[in-house]
Amino acid sequence: MLKEGDKAPDIRVRTDSGEEFRLSSLKGKRVVLYFYPRADTPGCTVEACEFRDDLKAFAKQGAVVVGVSPDKPAAQAKFKQKYDLPFTLLADEEKAAAHAYGVWKEKNMYGKKVMGIARTTFVIGPDGKIEKIYGNVKAKGHAAQVLADLG
Repeated sequence: MLKEGDKAPDIRVRTDSGEEFRLSSLKGKRVVLYFYPRADTPGCTVEACEFRDDLKAFAKQGAVVVGVSPDKPAAQAKFKQKYDLPFTLLADEEKAAAHAYGVWKEKNMYGKKVMGIARTTFVIGPDGKIEKIYGNVKAKGHAAQVLADLG
């Protein structure tokens, strides 16, 4: 289990445009890496739109926002376009990033146990170390909370 102060695992996945992405390419920047269960679902849309609406404020804090879910690049691209999301969405189809960050977990959906993404956000410092971890995230108001903590 990752904890604050740990080196953030370098991930290599495809972006919403199908290009390869490596987290290490953002070294030297502060990164808000947020994991969400599925593109274009109610909670995930609320969370993404709040990050979108606060993106200029994140940039003022020197932070880059990156979203990750197990969707395919085409689903991420559609989600990004539909809600005019101005940040990179990562398609973690193989769930390699989710496993590396420990967010692929057993969840309870309508009384049934299923495996899925536990909505979690990691703030990664310019040095590549995890500064803060937000677990069991409630979508509404989350972006504002992260932003307040960055200030």
